[in-house]
Amino acid sequence: MSQYQQADPMAAAALVDLLGPKFHRYFSGRQGNKSEAEDMLQDFWLRIHQARHSYRPSDPLLPWVHAIALGVQVDYYRRRRRIASHETGTGVLPEYPANREESHNLPAFEDLVAVLPASQREVLTMLKVEDLSIEEVARATCSTIGAVKQKAHRAYERLRNLLETAPVVQPTRKGLA
Repeated sequence: MSQYQQADPMAAAALVDLLGPKFHRYFSGRQGNKSEAEDMLQDFWLRIHQARHSYRPSDPLLPWVHAIALGVQVDYYRRRRRIASHETGTGVLPEYPANREESHNLPAFEDLVAVLPASQREVLTMLKVEDLSIEEVARATCSTIGAVKQKAHRAYERLRNLLETAPVVQPTRKGLA
């Protein structure tokens, strides 16, 4: 290890040959997942390389290396728990609603917003199509946040009234006789 600290490339290879199989078994035995164990081993070698200056040649090597391996293992465990806490498991994939075809009977978005004033159409398109925040829309239109909210609210009201009173449009199929 002291030779590795002095940038001897042969020492690095010898260290990997000496400790690699032992720590591969260490991570594999704790993980059960070969791919994740290999990722942990790579992280382990990276951390050894980054912390090589902190090793004191008068101290034994294995406790220092095991402390690094434990740190890698704890970090992977925490990462796995953090990811698992945000995932939601489902036993069965959700099904489409039975009345899927009703959604196809609605007019196209462009047809709906065509009846709106230009300022409301612009705000609604930025919010819903371009997925901008209210603040971003306000900056883009040189308006206040309150004005953007008001335009969006009025556009929603007008569209709601149109959809409630408008007859259902049947889709046309091209090419069918």
